[in-house]
Amino acid sequence: MSKEERFLLDEIELSRKKMLTLAKEMSLFSNEVVEISQYLDDLLNRYDDVKNNLDRVS
Repeated sequence: MSKEERFLLDEIELSRKKMLTLAKEMSLFSNEVVEISQYLDDLLNRYDDVKNNLDRVS
């Protein structure tokens, strides 16, 4: 597993936990929850891109 993959997976897990915590404390439509959700979406897309690029090279 590449360093970038490991970083993204760690960041995805941290962001997921943070989003769940925020969602319990405030509205799902609060700016904070929406922002972390969008950040998590971006991380997941980046991870998917990295995996697809590695699969093409292999």
